[in-house]
This record gives sequence, C-alpha cells and structure tokens, in this order.
Amino acid sequence: MTRTYVVTGAASGIGKATSELLVERGNRVIGVDLHDADVTVDLATEQGRTDLVGEVAAASGGTIDAIIANAGLATPNAATVAVNYFGTLATLTGLRPLLAGSAAPRAVATLSMASLFPPDEPLLAVLQAGDESAAMARARELEAAGPEAANQIYGTTKRALALWIRRNAPTPDWAGAGIPLNAIAPGVVVTPMTAAYIDTPEARASLLEMVPMPLNGIFEPRDAAYLLAWLTSEENAHLCGQVVFIDGGSDAVIRGDSTW
Repeated sequence: MTRTYVVTGAASGIGKATSELLVERGNRVIGVDLHDADVTVDLATEQGRTDLVGEVAAASGGTIDAIIANAGLATPNAATVAVNYFGTLATLTGLRPLLAGSAAPRAVATLSMASLFPPDEPLLAVLQAGDESAAMARARELEAAGPEAANQIYGTTKRALALWIRRNAPTPDWAGAGIPLNAIAPGVVVTPMTAAYIDTPEARASLLEMVPMPLNGIFEPRDAAYLLAWLTSEENAHLCGQVVFIDGGSDAVIRGDSTW
C-alpha cells in the first residue's frame, strides 16, 4: 500500500537519501526544504512554519502517513537553534493533525550522537522552557564567546530535542493517538553538513577521536535512510520515545554501562 511521507531537509544528505528510498519502494514523498523541494519554506521562521502546515495539507489532501522531521543545521550560530529545535517541534506538532486519517501514523526526528556531549545548561534550560527569544539570545551570547562556546549550540539543540521526544512520545497526543514518535541519532555521515570536517585524512582522524565509530566508521546517508524508513513503516507499531543511535558504536563507547 502506498504511504504518504513528509520529509524535511529533503534536498540533500539524509533527507534526500530517505526520500529517494521511499519513492523507490512505491511511496509518495512530499519533500520540504529551502529549495529543490515540493514545499519550499524556511523553518527558522514563524512564517515558514505556518506555511509548512498549510502547503503540506494542500499537497496531501489533508492526510499523511508519516512525518520525518530531518531538517537541521550544524553551524555554530543562533540559526541552528531556530531550525533544529523550534523548527523541528513546529514540524512535528503542526503536521500531527494530518496523521489522524492514517491507518498507521508514524513520526520520527533526526537527532545526533552530539546529543551525548555536555550541553550549555542555560541554553538547554530555555529550550526546554520553549522560550525561543531567550534561546536565540543565549545562542548569540555563545557565538560572541568564541568557537569553543559556539560549538556547544548544535549538541545542545539535539539534547533538548531528545528530551522533548522522550517526554512527549508516551502522551495522549502521540502514543494515545496511536502514533509511534521516535528519533535517530546518527554518528558522522557523509553529507554537505559534514564535508568540511572529513575532507582530508587528517580531518577524519581528528573527528573520529572525538566521535569514535569502531563499527565501519563514517557512513553514507542511505544507511540512515533505511532506519528512518523502518521507523516510519507499518511494521513499527510499538517503539515509543526511543532515540536509536546509528553511530558505529559512539554511544556504546561514550556511555558504556550508563544506559542501565
């Protein structure tokens, strides 16, 4: 049976690979991105988030089967806060009503193994409070403090999103409505986002010291796409609030036994 998927960040990287895989399998994909997509909106803005819901509703006829909230930035600035956290939440909550007509509704977000890194606690606190103005202000403070501080922005947005997924997945809006809500947390994937960090053997080696990936190392977007496709398939009826680390072993190396 053909299913209708909404994939944000569909123009490149994991989003593009996932869209291609789903279409190959006979599904319909409504791609969302800043360009080269069925729906072109900027999820960093309120207008873009509003337009997303209206345009997807129009394109889908009012019913979708799955949301893949994949769009994200890895730049050390405030835009990453707007897209990664508030844009993703707007995608999930805004499109959730369109899942009501599906016999097997599903939703998943793309996080990162960087969610394991120590966050900037003030930024994490205002993200959890849902205060976008305060979060943007804190991100700009981190930018001004220099590269080391600014580099905390990305991981902090992914930590906050992981917490939101965990806390909301079991609630009436999601689990109570029969919608499995989960996330993936990739390690280093070959995408335009990571190109600058892996373009030389020396750069790769340096990155892998920080992000250990003992199982097959850095991988292609298609590998993450397979997992996203399964999580949003009819086969996945019972995973709830899980953050699945597809990271070549980074989570196991960094956290060890702490999962118990």
